[in-house]
Amino acid sequence: MSLEPVITEVQAGQPVPVDNELRGRLVLVTGASGGIGAGCARDLFLHGANLALTYSSNKAPVDALISELQAQDSTRKFSSHKVDMASDEDMTKLFEEMEQIHGHGPDVLISNAGYGKRIPNIVDIPISEWDYTIQVNLRASFVLCKLAVPHMAQQKWGRIILMSSIAAIGGGINGCHYAASKAGLDGMMRNLSLKLAKDGITVNNVAPAMIGETGMIPNAGFLVGTPGDVKNIPVGRLGTPQETANVVTMLCKTGYLTGQSILLSGGLK
Repeated sequence: MSLEPVITEVQAGQPVPVDNELRGRLVLVTGASGGIGAGCARDLFLHGANLALTYSSNKAPVDALISELQAQDSTRKFSSHKVDMASDEDMTKLFEEMEQIHGHGPDVLISNAGYGKRIPNIVDIPISEWDYTIQVNLRASFVLCKLAVPHMAQQKWGRIILMSSIAAIGGGINGCHYAASKAGLDGMMRNLSLKLAKDGITVNNVAPAMIGETGMIPNAGFLVGTPGDVKNIPVGRLGTPQETANVVTMLCKTGYLTGQSILLSGGLK
């Protein structure tokens, strides 16, 4: 049985090999100091990727992650970057640093870094909190995509995965400020997926709900008495960062899938 890449026909009638290979690609994972970001980095490393990892203030977990992965393969390229996702200057500097270290921008963008202060009631949400949440969760992804697309389009290959949330469809444990920021990601993803498909770039998002071992939800006890309580989750437990990473890697390795939001919620609606 042949394991050669499948050949597909394009509009011009020229056969083009399907390329879902991640080996040697540069993957940018933002928010890599947290559970989901680190999980994505580990999984994509196993598929042969080079990694650029960002953190906002806590450098130690990213240093530990890089040391862990370097021990497995010292030939791979790694870089860590301190980035405030509310700062255009920091994000521009990030891309300049990647150019210097890796020689080009990311082939894969995992826009995972986010912010969410749990304030369920609209009357209690300060306008400043609304503005900051939108800036970090939505505006930053726009800026990252804007900076990442030129390299991807030039090589006619790219993957963009945005980290959304069940909040985007009105669920979850947070308030409308957080929900709006994640719903905005969904709209941007669907628009970009249509605009960028011609350039060989897929754009999708993952919408997790109740993922444990993270800064937002450290453990199941944190959710007792809320809509996210495990007794309300059909599968009866929290999700894991690795399960989120499984979906992210699938999106990276499936170039025929674009414009989709995958709800990872254990059956919770």
